[in-house]
This record gives sequence, structure tokens and C-alpha cells, in this order.
Amino acid sequence: MAARPNYRRTLIACYLGYITQAISANFAPLLFLTFRGSYGIPLEKLTLIPSLYFLTQLVVDLASAKFVDRVGYRACVVAAEAVSAAGLAGLAFLPDLLPDPFAGILISVVVYAVGSGLLEVLVSPIVEACPFDNKAGVMSLLHSFYCWGCVGVILGSTLFFALFGIAHWRVLACLWAVVPLANLFNFATCPIERLVEEGEGMSLGQLLRTPLFWLLALLMMCAGASELSMSQWASAFTESALGVSKTLGDLAGPLMFAVLMGLSRVFYGKFSEKVDLMRFMLVSGALCVGCYLLAGLSRAPALGLAGCALCGLSVGIMWPGTFSIAARVCRTGGTAMFALLALAGDLGGSLGPTVVGVFSGLAGDDLRLGLLAAVVFPALLIAGLLRLWRRRATKA
Repeated sequence: MAARPNYRRTLIACYLGYITQAISANFAPLLFLTFRGSYGIPLEKLTLIPSLYFLTQLVVDLASAKFVDRVGYRACVVAAEAVSAAGLAGLAFLPDLLPDPFAGILISVVVYAVGSGLLEVLVSPIVEACPFDNKAGVMSLLHSFYCWGCVGVILGSTLFFALFGIAHWRVLACLWAVVPLANLFNFATCPIERLVEEGEGMSLGQLLRTPLFWLLALLMMCAGASELSMSQWASAFTESALGVSKTLGDLAGPLMFAVLMGLSRVFYGKFSEKVDLMRFMLVSGALCVGCYLLAGLSRAPALGLAGCALCGLSVGIMWPGTFSIAARVCRTGGTAMFALLALAGDLGGSLGPTVVGVFSGLAGDDLRLGLLAAVVFPALLIAGLLRLWRRRATKA
């Protein structure tokens, strides 16, 4: 009799896949001042790094809807880990090998952003295709590993620099590259199932003609915008608007945001069988509205910091929860649906911080007004969830 596939190995590989994505998203921004000092690159040019990273992910999200099912999950996810490792290692060498160091940095960023984009599209459907009983809980716990990866990159890099000095950042880049390189072998050997049988998944055209898909895309866009509007501006907000030191601001703002976001996902992963997902997301959306209002309206630094940190708790379920709802209500969506939802989430992740920046600029660089403007995203999320709630009640 054939041995039963060990899907725990698949789950561990997917955990490390999200940690890989967290390394890719968070390591280079920690080196902005180092790049400026070592290579003379002005900060306004360095801001191209996150923009190019997310733009590359958007392109990969869109393209993968066309080719992933034809190429196959295993080949694509192994390639994703390989290029992620190559891009992180390239960050250590290309800036010094090329005549223009900034070009070397950007090439490395594009390479590992391709891997990160593929992982974003592939990891969730790979887990969804596994025969786990409590898929919503498993999905929530899976996405918590992105949060723990963010925390690990920030704390691990800070500790490394404290022990060995910032001058050895190239060594750390190679050490972080070991994570995707090792996980490549996990994905090459673990059991991987198809989300839907070949030919049964909805095409891009069918998805785009389905009103339900557009409602799910709205939820995903609002989830990305609600999360990134706060996380991208938390450090600047705590330092400038609240008047606290950068060290305290980073610890109480972005780091606590990531920790509480991870704890939210772990909580739902543990108790998902006892908690209705849609109800939990509605409560989270209401809490998110309250957090943005608290951060934007409060003049007391402690309350402003609380708004930033608790926002992480409120947004934790939004992204994985939308994936889980989509898998339930659109069972034949297939890989194309996950790819387009990832695209919608990334669009929201780009739109949200932009709205905060634009409205802050209109108010004379007052980030409080920018954060108040971002309330529209969790409010729209609540409206979309209520529409789905009515749909579920009608079908019941």
C-alpha cells in the first residue's frame, strides 16, 4: 500500500516561502542609509527600490495567471525560491561589480521581486489544495509567517549589525539568501496537489465577467490598503507626528504592528472552528476604522502609538481571510483567481500609502490627516463584507 503523503512538509515549505517573501520585502530598506554612505546614492533615488519591488510583483501577479497552470506549481515555486536566493545574494555582489552600483541594486531587487511575486501567487493555492480539515485556520496561520518573517528580519539584522557592524551587510545578505536556497529543496520534494483539475478552473475572461469576483477583488484591495497604509507610514508617523525617538518609534510602531498582525493570524488559526470568519473580519474592520481614527485624531503620543500597533491586530485576518472566503464562494476560480486577488491586494498596498502621502502633503505634511483619509479602505471592506453576508443569508 502506498504511503500517505506528508502534507506537513508542504506546509513547512509554505511557511518558509512566506518568510522568504518577508526577507525580500524588508531587508533592502534597512540599508538605505548604508547605500547612501557607501555608494553616494541620494535618498530620493533610493525610494525607487520599494516602488520597483512592488511594481515587479504586480507584473508577476498578472502574468502568472496565464502560465502557472501550464508550467505547474512545483516548477514555478522551485524557480521562485531560486531567483529569490539569487537576488538576495546578488545584492551583496552586483553593486560592487557593475560600474553603476545603483543599477546593481535595482537588478538584484527585480530578480528577488520576481521570486517574491511568484511565492505570493503560489503559496496560498498550494496550501488550499492540501486536504486539511480546517482550511481557513490553516490559511490564517500560514499568513502569520510573513509577519514573523518581518519581525525576524528586523530583529535579526539589528542584532547582526550590533555584533559585527553595518560594514558587513554583504555577509548578512548572503546569510538571508540561505533561507530560500534551503527551501528550494523542500518544495522540490514535498507533495503538491492541484487546486482544480486541469481544464476545470475559470479562465481570466470568465473571472472578469463574474460580479462576485469583483466584490472579492474589492475586499482584497481594501485589505492591502488597510495594512500597508499604516505599516509603510508607521515609522515616519511615530517620529514626526508624535515626537518620539526613531528607536522607540520603530519598536512601538512598525515592529509592534507586525507582532500584533501575526498574533491575530495565529489566534484565528487556533480558534477558527469556533469563530465565524466573516463575523471576525467585520469586527476586525470596525477595529481598523477605530485605529485609524485614534492615530489620526489623538494628540497624545501614547494613544497615537496604540492606534498604530493595534492596527496590526485589526488587519491580520483581512488578507488570508479574503483568500479563504474566495476559495469557499468561488470554488472553480483556480490559480487565476488567486493570482488576480494577489494583484488586487498589491494594488491596494500601493494605493493606500499613496493616499496617505497625498493627503498629508495637502495638509502641510501632517500625517494625521493622511491617516484619517485612509479610513475609507476599512470602511469599504466592511461594506463589501456586509454584501457577502447578505448573499450568504439569501442562499441559506
